[in-house]
Amino acid sequence: MSLVYKTRQIVYGFTLFFIALSGFAQMPIFKRYYIADIPGLGWLDQFYVTHVLHYVFATFFIGFGIYVGMDFVLNKKNISGLTASGVVKIAVIVGLMVSGGLMVAKNLPGIYFSHTLIYVMNISHLGLCMALLMASAYTLVRRKAWIK
Repeated sequence: MSLVYKTRQIVYGFTLFFIALSGFAQMPIFKRYYIADIPGLGWLDQFYVTHVLHYVFATFFIGFGIYVGMDFVLNKKNISGLTASGVVKIAVIVGLMVSGGLMVAKNLPGIYFSHTLIYVMNISHLGLCMALLMASAYTLVRRKAWIK
């Protein structure tokens, strides 16, 4: 395994961990279940801290996804070289980026979405996050790669 590929795996895992942690931390579960009371984890109960961290890691995640996608295209790798689990994870990541982008847009002044659409966006984003975490856990345990 090349150093570049191994570095990408580490960066992807690190980013995925912190984007999921900061996303879940925006819900009150860490305070409710006293996880934020553990020394050193009090920041998990601070909504604005986790909100900004989520945006920072989401921005990095999108940039990293664009970098890897462009590297894949520019190195003339065939899309048929992707595994089924790779296609699923890419589809879920694109869905997360779209739903996350819409959720960012709803926070901008002058942009209004119906309450129903906001609920759908929230549940979709959370569902896609859970799908990505499950797909990532499956591929980690089964040692499945993105590319054949």
